[in-house]
This record gives sequence, C-alpha cells and structure tokens, in this order.
Amino acid sequence: MSETQCCENPPTLSSTTAGIGCVAEIGGLKAYITGPPDSKLAVLLVSDVFGYEAPKLRKLADKVASHGFYVVVPDFFYGDPYVPDNPERPIAVWRQSHGTDKGFEDAIRIVSALRSEGVSTIGAAGFCWGAKVVVELGKSDHIQAAVLLHPSRVTVDDIKEVKAPITILGAEHDKMSPPELLKQFEEILSAKPEVDGYVKIFAGVEHGWTVRYKDEDEAVVKSAEAAHKDMLDWFTKHLK
Repeated sequence: MSETQCCENPPTLSSTTAGIGCVAEIGGLKAYITGPPDSKLAVLLVSDVFGYEAPKLRKLADKVASHGFYVVVPDFFYGDPYVPDNPERPIAVWRQSHGTDKGFEDAIRIVSALRSEGVSTIGAAGFCWGAKVVVELGKSDHIQAAVLLHPSRVTVDDIKEVKAPITILGAEHDKMSPPELLKQFEEILSAKPEVDGYVKIFAGVEHGWTVRYKDEDEAVVKSAEAAHKDMLDWFTKHLK
C-alpha cells in the first residue's frame, strides 16, 4: 500500500529535549510554541502522523521563528500520535480516530485564538497528514499563505477551491502525491491567476523527506534545507 510510505523512517519523539520553545495551551490544544510572542505574524505548522513532538519538526519551527514569526505546532492527536511498532493499530485503524476533518476544526480554533491575541497575519504549512488540514484552511480567509510539503490525500478538487497563496513542495518518489498529480496541481494553479501558486518537485527524495531525513544522508539533508528555505521565502513574501 502507498500509505505505508507515510510511516517510513519514524522519528524518536521527545516531549522534553527537543526545541528551544515551550509547550503551552492554545485554542484548547497543547502546542509547541516558539518565537517572539509579540509578533503580529504567526505560522501554524501541522505535523505528519507522528505528531508535534518530532524533534526535526520542532527544530524547523525554531528556524521559522528565528525569522520573526510566532510559530505554533499543535498536538492535533491529543497525545496519541501514530506508533508504527504497534501491530494491533496499523495506520488505517489509527486514522479512524484522527481524521483531518477534526484537525481542520481544531485548526480553526487555533487561528481564532491567535487572532484574539492580536496576530494579524497567519500562514500555515502542512506535512503529509497536515497538508490536508492546511489546504482546507486555504479555501477561505482563515490564513494568508499556505505551504504543502509532500502532501497526503490532497485532491485536484482541493486545489481548485484554494483561495490563499499556495506553494506545494513534493518529492520525486512519492506514492501519496506522485509527480503526475503534482503536475495536475500546477496546471490548475496556472489557470487561476487570482491565486499565487507554485509547485516544485525535488529530485531524488521520498515522501516525508523534509522532516524525516536521516542526518547522515547529506544529499537529502541538503534537499530538506532547500525546501525549508522555499517555505520560509513563501511566508516572507506573503505574510510580511
């Protein structure tokens, strides 16, 4: 099954040692929060199935925060991320308890909480599972910029409905969003001049590479860093 690609190279989760930010509650959810709290510019990072405690995701949050953004990485799974070594709960069963529709509802609550705190402009980036949540946010004025990284379950119809500026960063070897599908996304965005859209396919990498790369694989690390820069550039362009 292509969905197994979502679960490859899982991170070692850490609730205490990863990141320079802190864990607090926002919009009714626990979240890893980093960056200047008085910033009017916020970025929401929506994780893959491994959740908000993934060290590389928190490291990326800190990198985004260093550019002046208030970054929020919510625990959309309520302390129950996917655990690949649990044979009694394969990914298909886990998903039944953690649909992206609920994630979207929670994300709206977090956006509302950020607005109530004085944030004026919000961007969102979604990784794999999280990309579906972000594309839903991008269909209205909830956010001002969207980034999808190796998206999962994002459809042509989703892209047709997007209103926010959106960039899609995909992998050459991705069964969840193969290059053929990404090119369809690109064609749709090209036909929507009112929406700033950009699609990029990274050669030689696989689904999940931007947050689940192996540190010893220099080529993939370099590609992940390039994708991180593209994401940051997109937020800088549309949020600042």
